Amino acid sequence: MVESLVMSADQPFSDADRLAIYRAIALRRDVRRGFTSRPLPDEILKRLLSAAHNAPSVGLMQPSRFIVIRNDTTRRAVYDIFKDANAQARELYEGDRKEQYDSLKLEGILEAPQNICVVCDTHSQRGHGLGRLSMPETAAYSTVCAIQNLWLAARAEGIGVGWVSILDPARLRAVLRIPEHILPVAYLCVGYVEEFGTEPDLQRAGWEKRVPLETTVFYDFYHAESRP
Repeated sequence: MVESLVMSADQPFSDADRLAIYRAIALRRDVRRGFTSRPLPDEILKRLLSAAHNAPSVGLMQPSRFIVIRNDTTRRAVYDIFKDANAQARELYEGDRKEQYDSLKLEGILEAPQNICVVCDTHSQRGHGLGRLSMPETAAYSTVCAIQNLWLAARAEGIGVGWVSILDPARLRAVLRIPEHILPVAYLCVGYVEEFGTEPDLQRAGWEKRVPLETTVFYDFYHAESRP
């Protein structure tokens, strides 16, 4: 699908095209609940992975790799990793904040029909090191761009994606047999959902809220003292 779109690369985006892009961005959600049992067709999964694969990458390095996980045993092993990490994380909070933390739904590992672990080959020689001498971390940044592409494409397809970050990387490596030179970046729960929230889950739960754009924009130099 992406390859066919390249044929019209010189054509301007229509008003509807532009609106669709901004709409997908505005309505993207981190989904952790409400997954249905409806399987994700292979052709749609391929479209999502193709969108990720076409993300920008420093030096055209394309360091991202995708582990698609459907096996129940594997997912249950990952869920056990989450449970242990989550138990440790909750100890950072006290009182009402701890109670609120306990009420949050922070993963959909077993509910989603498939999981995808996105990893980064930080040692890849593709791109011949261009752009990585002074900022080697841009390899991982490239993989984050791939994840965002997948996320937006999924939202346009009516598919929910949830990023599970409460995991012990060493144990995740062991379960998924990830070599030491490969960096786990994101563990995603992916599948059709009953509905998408009108606002982020954490905002609806009162955990945190978005800040206005005006508080994040600076001109010419950084001057945080003028921001709340």
